[in-house]
Amino acid sequence: MSRVVPIAVVGSGYVGLVAAICFAEMGHQVFCVDNDERKVAALQGGDTLIHENYLPTLLGKYRNTRVKFTTDLAEATRECDAIFIAVGTPQSDTGDADLSYVEAVASEIARHITSYKVIVEKSTVPVYTNEWIRRVIERNGVNRDLFDVVSNPEFLREGTAVADFLHPDRIVVGADSERAAALLTAIYAPLTEGDYYKKAEAIAGVCSDRARPPLLLTSTKSAEIIKHASNAFLALKISFINAVSNLCEAADANVEQVAKGIGLDSRIGPKFLRPGIGYGGSCFPKDVAAFRSVAEQMGVDFNLLSEVEKINVGQKKRFLSKVRAALWTLRGKKLAVLGLAFKGETDDIRESPAIDLVEMLLAEGCSIVAYDPAAMKRAAEELPPSTQLRYVDSVEEATKDADALLILTDWAEFAELDLVKLHGSLRYPIVVDGRNLYDPKVMQEHGFTYMSVGRPAATPVREAVTPDVLV
Repeated sequence: MSRVVPIAVVGSGYVGLVAAICFAEMGHQVFCVDNDERKVAALQGGDTLIHENYLPTLLGKYRNTRVKFTTDLAEATRECDAIFIAVGTPQSDTGDADLSYVEAVASEIARHITSYKVIVEKSTVPVYTNEWIRRVIERNGVNRDLFDVVSNPEFLREGTAVADFLHPDRIVVGADSERAAALLTAIYAPLTEGDYYKKAEAIAGVCSDRARPPLLLTSTKSAEIIKHASNAFLALKISFINAVSNLCEAADANVEQVAKGIGLDSRIGPKFLRPGIGYGGSCFPKDVAAFRSVAEQMGVDFNLLSEVEKINVGQKKRFLSKVRAALWTLRGKKLAVLGLAFKGETDDIRESPAIDLVEMLLAEGCSIVAYDPAAMKRAAEELPPSTQLRYVDSVEEATKDADALLILTDWAEFAELDLVKLHGSLRYPIVVDGRNLYDPKVMQEHGFTYMSVGRPAATPVREAVTPDVLV
């Protein structure tokens, strides 16, 4: 039978909040700590702060009972056996991960350790971070026997993070002591032993009491590299198919047919072989840069990652060229933009290629009318409304009398538009689709000029005009 472990999670962002709520769902008692009093008050009141499936329901179920939101790291340290550090590690100007928040938390934890604790890296950090955390804690006067540092990277996708946490492909625990490994094993036992999946109210997913997620025990250094290597490889896969899409356009081939042919190879698989306007978000851009920087610092040539970044940047420029090709001149054009988040099912605009493209189009003199189901509030903070930029509450408002429609985020609702209404709403029936949500043939049949990524452009089929026969 799984046992309840008192857990502290430091940080209430995408990773920290999801981890805290999911640990509670697994049956543990959780302190979720943040130094932002307004965020803590909002969470105590039931505001999830982020757009994430299942999170509102679980927050309502556990807030102020099984999960305590607090600013008091001292109390959380005293009361808990494991302390997960899930604070931000933003990219610095040099490309390195900024670990100042991790260091500050480690120093604060050290001031309140009076019995054995396991400090867990949950944030994405470069290799050797565990050793620096250990040094920081020891420098603050903590006896080496009173703590261990463990790496437990997350592999969550925004929009499906709760299900990903509770139904993981694998659980990686990097621990250099048996005592620490045993505690992390106990924390994840509800999943690895299958008890959680037997609950009638368990969140549904791919795992079950018969198909349990594997627990992979490694060294701390290996676990740290696993996280960065995983994200870098997925980013590489995206950039690879985007480079292939550019070749398909030059050869008048269809990248989706090519991607299917590649993905059916079991050694490769179909995931992350969808071409588009490039990857974004809080993980891939930062982690690729940090992984490359770590390699350079250790004397390892990893220029492959530089090419991954180069392709990703180039993909946005190619899309801008498509818009110009469809409209000729851009100054003064009114464009409807659907999608601002870096991907569908999230409100996260960090490193969003959609935001970058809106900025490029504004610089070209376009006026933009934008709609996103969840990300407009965050987008407006980054790009305030102006005479050139308006945010509206529906697809219909965005597309009314627009010179063209640009699809920049793969929200499911954008793939289900009423094409007859859309044709009547636009000033010119032009769609430039950065996410390949539609079949070019279908768009052609509905009278659209349709441009996508890695596929031949489609233009309306017009009936031939038969001249009068002179008699």
